[in-house]
Amino acid sequence: MENANPFQHLYKDLKVGDQTYHYYDLLGLNDDRLAKLPYSIRVLLESAVRNCDEFNVKKADIETILNWAENAEKSVEIPFKPARVILQDFTGVPAVVDLAAMRTACQTMGSDPAKINPLCQVDLVIDHSIQVDVSSTQDSKDQNEELEFTRNAERFAFLKWGETAFKNFRIVPPGNGIVHQVNLEWLARVVFNEGGVLFPDSVVGTDSHTTMIDGLGVVGWGVGGIEAESVMLGQNISMVLPQVVGFKLEGDLPQGATATDLVLTCTTMLRKRGVVGKFVEFFGPGCQNLSLTDRATIANMSPEYGATMGFFPVDSKTMDYLKLIGSDDAKIAMIETYLKQQGLFRVYDGSQPDPTYTGEIMTLNLGDVKPSVAGPKRPHDKVEVASMQEDFKACLTAPVGFKGFAIPEENLSAKSTFSHDGKEHTITHGSLVIAAITSCTNTSNPNVMLQAGLLAKNAVAKGLTTASYIKKSLSPGSGVVTKYMELSGCNEYLDKLGFTTAGYGCMTCIGNSGNLPEQVDEAITSNNLVVSSVLSGNRNFEGRVHPLTRANYLASPPLVVAYCLAGRCDIDFEKEPIAKGSDGQDVFLKDIWPSRDSVQEVVSSVLKPELFKDYYSQTMTRNQRWNNLEAPKGELFAWDDNSTYIHHPPFFQGISKDLTPAEEVKDAHCLALFGDSVTTDHISPAGNIAKTSAAAKFLTEKGVEPKLFNSYGSRRGNDLVMARGTFANVRIVNKMVDKVGPITKHVPSGEVMQIYEAAEKYMNDGKQLIILAGKEYGSGSSRDWAAKGPKLQGIKAVIAQSYERIHRSNLLGMGILPLQFLDGESAATHGLTGDETFSIKREGAIAVSQEVTVVASSGKEFKALTRLDTEPEVAYYLNGGILQYVLRKLVA
Repeated sequence: MENANPFQHLYKDLKVGDQTYHYYDLLGLNDDRLAKLPYSIRVLLESAVRNCDEFNVKKADIETILNWAENAEKSVEIPFKPARVILQDFTGVPAVVDLAAMRTACQTMGSDPAKINPLCQVDLVIDHSIQVDVSSTQDSKDQNEELEFTRNAERFAFLKWGETAFKNFRIVPPGNGIVHQVNLEWLARVVFNEGGVLFPDSVVGTDSHTTMIDGLGVVGWGVGGIEAESVMLGQNISMVLPQVVGFKLEGDLPQGATATDLVLTCTTMLRKRGVVGKFVEFFGPGCQNLSLTDRATIANMSPEYGATMGFFPVDSKTMDYLKLIGSDDAKIAMIETYLKQQGLFRVYDGSQPDPTYTGEIMTLNLGDVKPSVAGPKRPHDKVEVASMQEDFKACLTAPVGFKGFAIPEENLSAKSTFSHDGKEHTITHGSLVIAAITSCTNTSNPNVMLQAGLLAKNAVAKGLTTASYIKKSLSPGSGVVTKYMELSGCNEYLDKLGFTTAGYGCMTCIGNSGNLPEQVDEAITSNNLVVSSVLSGNRNFEGRVHPLTRANYLASPPLVVAYCLAGRCDIDFEKEPIAKGSDGQDVFLKDIWPSRDSVQEVVSSVLKPELFKDYYSQTMTRNQRWNNLEAPKGELFAWDDNSTYIHHPPFFQGISKDLTPAEEVKDAHCLALFGDSVTTDHISPAGNIAKTSAAAKFLTEKGVEPKLFNSYGSRRGNDLVMARGTFANVRIVNKMVDKVGPITKHVPSGEVMQIYEAAEKYMNDGKQLIILAGKEYGSGSSRDWAAKGPKLQGIKAVIAQSYERIHRSNLLGMGILPLQFLDGESAATHGLTGDETFSIKREGAIAVSQEVTVVASSGKEFKALTRLDTEPEVAYYLNGGILQYVLRKLVA
């Protein structure tokens, strides 16, 4: 039962100007350990002190956090209550569907449906639905937005219902920007003022790149949709007190390097260090030489280097950015005064000692950063631009893997010729077919965006052009980008090269790249060409950007333009010209590359607070399609069984108030046997719905025409579609079969079939299922359907060598037991083929980090670790999932 806060004596007044605020004074703890804590941990401490009630947060939790230096090595559990939740529409729709289903279940259980309501501020930004259907025309954006509403009117209407049905729930309509850029430029508070009480802003989001806000000094990270829903409903996050890796930055970036090159360098370094489940905190004099948007770029890619956060404490650069985006002086004064009073404001004048960090401090001299890209299949496989040609050639012949395509020697010179736009073109291995300036990772950064624009200007002046068959697009993270591009005049030159604005949303970065010209499709497939995409995004896993682009490279916006001008990814920019100019002379990249100083001059001349204030003043009203959209009304949602977008999910149907015993896993078949780095892109339904897929068959039977299939992401509100799309990625590799693709062996019959069809067959026969996997299972975006889908396919447990943090949380949050092979062990070391059946035996009740025995029908027995890491996680699993736990608690 909740009690009075034992730290109420720390509740003090703070006068700023003529305003008096209140806060919980951390310095009043009079504890020397406070000054040694990393700044990110101090934010967790403040939350615990403020919310301490000796029930949800205990006094002992504050001592645990203060003693971080010792406890971080022990995997000790602490509670954390984020100030707010942020969603995007792909993950937001199923979250709202779950809340609506919980209301229905609440009524069925004889309780008040209004109990199901967000208790903190929740913002949902619609940014994942728009696709690059049309590109390189002046009306691309309008056409794509029209198609977006045609495809998504039903789910948009559902979200609009949610905004009126639930309290503390705000929708940012489509066409405004990307969730993380909108968060950075508009939604973030830095310091909350709730009824006169001040506390640090903090956020969890249903997108792994929520971490971008860490660049602003706001603690935030991605969680599964399931966990986010529990936070909305007033639950604390139960988390392991993290280790914090200190990353010291020194020096300044060289003229030829960008923030993108820097983040790719950091990503490679941190992957080698191993920071999964840890915070990374950046500090050092080099931080003062980075703009806040440079920092946001680094923070954005925390998931790619594996960290929970990549955090930059608030400092003077943060205050400068708040002034830039138009925050009023009184608010900035309040933020700065409060954070300084709390010991949460960082300065680099030598007056503050550096905190204590975990293990050896990492150091990077910014001057050592070189122009780079990452690929061809993973964001942490950095390639220096100077080595790109050599690296790509090596990848072509290397065995199939993250750096290999296994093209036979005799096929290395393969090429295809086709006609497009009245001209004949020839493509070969390495030819570029997609060039996209996309993603909040880079479009939030005016320096790299204007550098791309200036490079385009220089290229046009030299008479350079781009090939018509390359699909080119510009998808800014907010309309502010368009405004400063217009003021600088750069938009004109990007337009001339085909980089017209295709819309405001994630687009190519999340696989919404649309179709390539049919001639290009045929040219690629007819000769099995390894063609490429270059994008300024954060993810390039195989099959994500486009099914036919097997080589995908992450690059800065100016490099995207440069590679597009060259028409291929395997160019050596130092030795080879991009093309011949209008004067017949060779044009090299160095001839058109804008220096950092020249870019900064333009940035300073066009970037003003008025741009941000004017743009965001119209955020909620500018989209007339949204304004005119009709939506249902009422406290309860009226489910329609015929809808192919929004369907009443089975997760809460039939739930009882009382807890039922956990189901034992006995004689379970293996649905699939995976290797390392199987991502949520492989597991969760994503991208376009293939015409031969189980989901396509279902939609066809429902009378949906193929042209209206839309993407899996847009249909996340329908469990019947999503269950059929789980494990449907065309590039997934299941070791139980010889072919690549979404197929498996149905062991009892020996028949090879689609994974969903096999799962359905097993479930109809009353058989349980498990998954066997390698390292980093579930890496990538935080997708709750990567756990919900397997749940609906009958998966009871996953046994993997290691897990991505969010995916493990999502699995147990859906009542799937995450088990881990002991160190040095794997399916291969135990000789497992997937043909066996498996039973999981334990001694006593399910407990935290419990060892269990896995017994295979082959006679093999081995130990595995139960990855239920905290007591609350045990409770969630025993309830069949975290939302079932919350629902029972609310109706009790």
